[in-house]
Formats: sequence, structure tokens, C-alpha cells
Amino acid sequence: MHHEHHVTSSETIRDIVIGMSDGLTVPFALAAGLSGAISSSTLVVTAGIAEIVAGSIAMGLGGYLAGRTEADHYQSELKREYDEVERLPEQEKAEVMEVFAEFGLSKPLQQQIADEMAKDKKKWVDFMMRYELGLEEPNANRATKSAITIGVSYIVGGIIPLSPYIIINHAQQALYYSCGVTLICLFIFGYFKSKMTGQPALSGALKVVIIGALAAGAAFLMAKLITGK
Repeated sequence: MHHEHHVTSSETIRDIVIGMSDGLTVPFALAAGLSGAISSSTLVVTAGIAEIVAGSIAMGLGGYLAGRTEADHYQSELKREYDEVERLPEQEKAEVMEVFAEFGLSKPLQQQIADEMAKDKKKWVDFMMRYELGLEEPNANRATKSAITIGVSYIVGGIIPLSPYIIINHAQQALYYSCGVTLICLFIFGYFKSKMTGQPALSGALKVVIIGALAAGAAFLMAKLITGK
């Protein structure tokens, strides 16, 4: 028996990756920047929670709008395609033949397939949507699910770098623990993200860690420069 192994990333996994990557990185950089300017962990936690709330809403809304735009675009193209097969059937048949010509089928066979497909308008339009326009019908609830998934993932990711500040009162001391915890989580997150997308796991994990470290380091140094501390 021959078993094929393909990596397939679902839309839900993609949304989790989007939410978690920003959730881990942005609040981490914010906390690091504030730690370079103030000593109170309470202020870092307050600002961090405010950012997580605002960020999760903004990210979730972005996911919702992207989902709605995708659905609206599909419906617009679907309506146009139905109109074209109604008004310009021969032209649409020619486009079907062009698709099969790319697969090396003979002209008579192309014509036979196009004529047979034209008998069922729905299947004809579905074929044109997929193979001419490259569009798949989006899930009806995709926009809402995307918004919730991205928003919740952002919150989960954002809580991680803030957690040491909740326990430790001095901001710069808490920063050391935040760096350790967050960089480990970024490595784990990057590793599994790379595995799921078929990329080299170790190098993918290291890239995610480096990006997070650079963002936090830049924010910390900038705060130090501005405050002169």
C-alpha cells in the first residue's frame, strides 16, 4: 500500500498562527520597552492588559473583515460567472476548452467535455470559479470564526510575556523572567508552526525567536535612550 503524506494547514490553524505570533511578540516588546523606562510592574501590567484588549479586538476585527471581503468577492464573481454563461455560452465553453488544453487533451475531447459540462449550469459555473478564477467557496461562518480564533489566540499569546510582571513587583527583574518564558514559548510556537507548514522545524523556530528578541530588544533600548536611564 502506498500512503501519501501531505501537509495541509487549515484556516483555523492559520488564524491561530496569526493571533499567537502577534500576541507573543507585541505585548512582549511593549513590556520590555516599559521595563526600560519604569520600575513599577503594576504599570507594565496595566499597559500590557490594555494593549492585549485593544490588540485582540483589532486583530479579530481584521480577521472578520478579511473573511467578509473574501465571501463578498466570491459572491460577486459567482454572480458574474452565471451571467456570462447565460449571455456568452460559446465564449465560456472556449474557456473550458482552454483549461483542458493545458492538460494536453485533444481538441475533439475538449469540445466534448465542454458540451457535456454546459448541460449542468451549476457544475459549469463551479468549474469556472475553481479552475478559471482559482476561487473556492468560503465557509458561511468563516468571518466570525476567524475573528474569534485570532482574538482569543492573541489574548493567550499576550498573557505569557505579562505573567512574570503579575508576580514580581520590580519591572526590570520581571523582564528577565519574561524574556526566558516568552522566548521558550516563541521557540515552541515556531517549531510547531514550521512542522505544520512543512518547513524546517528548527530553523523556523529560531527565526521566530530572533524576531521576538529583536522586537523586545529594540523597544527596551529605545526606552532607555528616551529616558536617559
